Amino acid sequence: MASIDYPLERPRPKEGEFSFSETLYRWVATVDHKRLGLMYIVTALLFLVIAGLMASVMRLQLAFPNNHVVGPETFNRLFTMHGTTMVFLVGMPFVAGLSNYLVPLMIGARDMAFPRLNAFGYWIFLFGGLLLYFSYIGGGGLSGHGSAPDVGWFAYAPLTSKAFSRGASTDFWILGILVAGIGSVASALNVIVTTICMRCPGMTLTRMPMFVWVMLIDSWLIIIALPPLTAAQVMLLIDRFLGGNFFNTQAGGSAVLWQHFFWIFGHPEVYILIFPAFAILSEVIPIFSRKPLFGRAAMVGAVVAIGFISLGVWAHHMFAVGMTSWSNTFFAASSMLVGIPTGIKIFNWTATMYGGKLRLDTPMLFCCAFLLQFLVAGLTGIMLAVSPFDWQLHDSYFVVGHFHFTLIGGLVFGLFAGMYYWFPKATGKLLCEKLGRWNFWLFVIGFETTFIPMHFLGILGMPRRIYTYAPDRGWDFWNLVSSLGVIAQAAAIALFIWNVIDSIRSGEKAGDDPWDGWTLEWATSSPPPEYNFEKLPVVRSSRPLWDLKHPHDPDWKFEQ
Repeated sequence: MASIDYPLERPRPKEGEFSFSETLYRWVATVDHKRLGLMYIVTALLFLVIAGLMASVMRLQLAFPNNHVVGPETFNRLFTMHGTTMVFLVGMPFVAGLSNYLVPLMIGARDMAFPRLNAFGYWIFLFGGLLLYFSYIGGGGLSGHGSAPDVGWFAYAPLTSKAFSRGASTDFWILGILVAGIGSVASALNVIVTTICMRCPGMTLTRMPMFVWVMLIDSWLIIIALPPLTAAQVMLLIDRFLGGNFFNTQAGGSAVLWQHFFWIFGHPEVYILIFPAFAILSEVIPIFSRKPLFGRAAMVGAVVAIGFISLGVWAHHMFAVGMTSWSNTFFAASSMLVGIPTGIKIFNWTATMYGGKLRLDTPMLFCCAFLLQFLVAGLTGIMLAVSPFDWQLHDSYFVVGHFHFTLIGGLVFGLFAGMYYWFPKATGKLLCEKLGRWNFWLFVIGFETTFIPMHFLGILGMPRRIYTYAPDRGWDFWNLVSSLGVIAQAAAIALFIWNVIDSIRSGEKAGDDPWDGWTLEWATSSPPPEYNFEKLPVVRSSRPLWDLKHPHDPDWKFEQ
């Protein structure tokens, strides 16, 4: 019989009363992977709120034609900081936080391979984020006035040259992202080494949880994709301070070179951000369908294929810059090719749900919404992979709608599913299911209302990155609808924050295994002790905890 050996008396963390200063010190000085994971996630949520407020101001500005809520300079700064924050200070720390908290628990380890490097990664990431926001104080340079960067989250040359960006704000942008990227690389390296070297006895690669598989591949992508961006940022600093002229076309450089370097990072980054949602769905959907994941081996192969192909699709962001027809053809084909393994994953998740005993609790609701919205994102992505179609809609609001369906409809919905699912593990309390459903429906309604109209605006010709527009161009109605959707999304986020605070204070106790799970994180107490497992588990199947609890289930097919 497949089973797992672990103590019948699960270790409980010691209870104790600590002063505020003692508690603060324990968190600041910690090298415990669970606390660092929570610190990453809470920091990401704080930056998410900040980025959401910036987006709300931008949508308020665009709600009506010829609006004057903010001026063009302020709009450009909001646009830059919103995009930069969402990608580097929300998405990336969520990747690190989930990996830090769950990977050691899922593979039966007591901590990450390099605990001190793990702590260093968090603090250097936080310093990078604060350095970026210090631009509001010192970004004006010698003028003495603060000024946030206004070059877009992509910082296209020559807008980043001293001629067009005279203050220090662009330097804060470069250094902030460069420093935060060091933390991301440190965390990714730690996940790779931990996964390869610290699995408990019996935890072979074929038995490793799907979540760990996806985060392992995600970490490799981070290691591969971030160095080109770092190199480009160093080159940009040399251009700005030493006259290197890498991107100065008047001195023999190439502005298109920056685009190549940036998107060599930028498109794998899309998958770096969406892979955590893939990992979450691969754990949540089987639990709430009461079925093992359909086609597990095909799922692993699809994730590996997506990671590999994503390294060769970057120039579909550059169809309009004048590449050769052969280049356009290659990148169009590779962009379409990535849809095949992505489609396999959607099929696997759907097949897992088919015929299962579905429980539509809040985590599962967010997974169902993810499947629909990520399908739409994939279809519009295939449309934009056709270069003649992209020429018509390049830099229009159609593209804005597409990537928000990917990163909000995919990543954020997946993260909500994961937070509702693993919140009991981290706190020992259940989130309120009633508030969770309100959170879900408000966010779905707000999301669809905000981002579906953007596709229509793009087809009607509205370009990106404009701070206002003239009336009677057919854009008024759709912009107003899109802006109204932000209200529902903001209400959903506020409701989630209240749900978290209230549940921590007075929520229902969850017990150690509230979802009747089968992976190792549910084999220890909730929340887990600092050392995770008193005795390292011994694994003999890919669903060890389920096998122990249901050894004679005739309807269950054990995967040895």
